[in-house]
Amino acid sequence: MSHALSRFGRRRTLRTGAVLAVVLGLLAWWLLPQGDEGDPSGPLTFSTGVPSGVYQRYGERLEGALAKDMPKVSIRLRTSEGSQQNLARVATGEADFTIATADAVATYLREGRTGARRLRGCVRLYDDYVQLVVPRDSAIRKASDLRDKRVGVGQGGSGVRLVADRLLTAAGLDPADDITPVPVGIDTMPVQLTQGRLDAFFWSGGLPTAAVQELSQRFAIRLVPLEADLVAKLQATTGPTGLYRSAMMPADAYPQAQRGQSVPTVAVANLLVTTDRTDAAMAEAFTRTVINSRDRIGREVHAAQLVDLRTAIYTDPLDVHDGAKDYYRSVKP
Repeated sequence: MSHALSRFGRRRTLRTGAVLAVVLGLLAWWLLPQGDEGDPSGPLTFSTGVPSGVYQRYGERLEGALAKDMPKVSIRLRTSEGSQQNLARVATGEADFTIATADAVATYLREGRTGARRLRGCVRLYDDYVQLVVPRDSAIRKASDLRDKRVGVGQGGSGVRLVADRLLTAAGLDPADDITPVPVGIDTMPVQLTQGRLDAFFWSGGLPTAAVQELSQRFAIRLVPLEADLVAKLQATTGPTGLYRSAMMPADAYPQAQRGQSVPTVAVANLLVTTDRTDAAMAEAFTRTVINSRDRIGREVHAAQLVDLRTAIYTDPLDVHDGAKDYYRSVKP
């Protein structure tokens, strides 16, 4: 009898131990962070810009931050001609995220291009400043002086081309007939200016743009003022006035070119853009990384320092992606 009781006691102890192990295992599982399974995963394509432009430099540095914050995501950067091509890629599913100027977005929406209704905003980033660059000894003093000149106006798919054509029109010039338009990007325009193949070029980008800065350090250039009256005409001919605003390029943007003088110009916001196809968790994580990496990236790409959490949610003319909204709710005081 004592032997049977002993065996019964051992079985009971084993059963109790097994149950306790299961309970402890479940408790440990419950106490562990449960976010891993819901973390973003899979491939992600980020359409940037021309190789020497701010979009590309920003994208290269953001790629490292994204890889750290989203280790299950495989990130691919694709260079592009600029805002217009970027929007077409994202809207049609060729890319998942991109950067584009607000005026390019508004144009894409207004013209009802493919996938326009699917576009969503995640972050209002930094402002682009329109830069009209000429040799220092040039007779060009205002935009209307570009008549009969060879002018770099940006590639066909760029935001530069969009705003250059509009500025020329506001200055009373036909962009096709009153100048010789040269459809090249910032990777080519500085060289053509130094070789005398261009009389001037337009660029729209964050300050300072490395290509313009490097040009100013080896070749005498000047930035042509784009005065407030020209901006007013630009606003009057392009719909909503909020897309463009008068701005001043600070004197230290390009010290060699500006010689201590600030330069009046036109500014337009850049937006981080995706579509409603993007998973909410992916959009939330991407938005968080953009905000959290601002200072680190800003040490190398100055424009990134201007990303401001207080205004980041204002992605007009696009609705904010639901995932980005989740992020902004999570950091709301």
